[in-house]
Amino acid sequence: MQFTSTQKRSFAWLALILAVVLMLWLLAPVLTPFVVAAILAYALTPVVNRLDNLGRGRLPRVLAVVLVELFFLALLLSIGLLIVPILVKQLPLLREQVPPLLNHFNDFLSPKLAALGLNVSLDVASVRAFLMEHLSANLEEGVGKLLASAKMGGSVALSVLGNAVLIPVALFYLLMDWQRFVTMFLTLVPPRLRLSVDSFTQEADGVLGQYLRGQLLVMLVLAVYYSIGLTLFGLNLALPIGVFTGLAIAIPYVGFGLGLILALLAGFLEFAATAGHVSAVLMVAVVFGLGQVIESFFLTPRLVGERIGLHPLAVIFALLAFGQLLGFVGVLIALPLSAVLLVAIRRMRSAYLSSTLYRES
Repeated sequence: MQFTSTQKRSFAWLALILAVVLMLWLLAPVLTPFVVAAILAYALTPVVNRLDNLGRGRLPRVLAVVLVELFFLALLLSIGLLIVPILVKQLPLLREQVPPLLNHFNDFLSPKLAALGLNVSLDVASVRAFLMEHLSANLEEGVGKLLASAKMGGSVALSVLGNAVLIPVALFYLLMDWQRFVTMFLTLVPPRLRLSVDSFTQEADGVLGQYLRGQLLVMLVLAVYYSIGLTLFGLNLALPIGVFTGLAIAIPYVGFGLGLILALLAGFLEFAATAGHVSAVLMVAVVFGLGQVIESFFLTPRLVGERIGLHPLAVIFALLAFGQLLGFVGVLIALPLSAVLLVAIRRMRSAYLSSTLYRES
């Protein structure tokens, strides 16, 4: 069977895509900071270029890069600082309510275990002393213990600290030379394929732009939803928890999990003296359960999936499939990479339908 030049190009692109996916799978742990930095650089490069153009050449690009990166890091820091008022308000309540909560838990659990023939009881005094010691520690002691645990934490702590340093450094160099990297990549393309590759990259760039705008809209809607939902249940810290959860959704699973823990903790402590712990569980079940359903089955498929041309089922499958193959990195790049793959599949389908192989079948 003879293949046309168009079909050969399609197969070559498919092989290249499979090779990239294989490389990502094999090097996923090493590539994590670089993939995150590349995604951020792609999103922030237009801002740097616009700031550079406003300076009309009088503003060095390095200064534009530093300003944009510092603003972005300050934005991330401000999102993280939303947790501070939660901890400041909840830690005193936690110190007050830990002892009775432990006693109540022991009184509830011991008879259940005894009925099963297990004579086990919680050492409330020891657990209470341990928790009170750590909850009562001041800031200096807390920082000291954190540093000590970082020294003893092994590869996990070193990996987190390394990524925290490496991502901003990689982001800086990518923002400085993004256009040079793109040009260098395009020079590797044979001249006869330049037109098709330029067309492909332009279409993929448009699709990725739609993805970023859709993701920002999802974050905004969820921040408003969680803030209003928690407020309706009477949670005092509804606004910081809701805004933090909505914005942190950009990190799949992690943002939702942190928001869930903070809301559950705040609910247990605030409602313990009035409505009881059942109200806290009910609040989290309703607000976060409904929020997860809305985000997974409506917002992300509609506001993100439809913008990039993916069916809602394809969005869910992409998140699960890339997460299974590449772990956390796969979840981060699932939808952007699926959007690019969709552009490639469209072009291969169009080439196949216009080929003699299809017409002769």
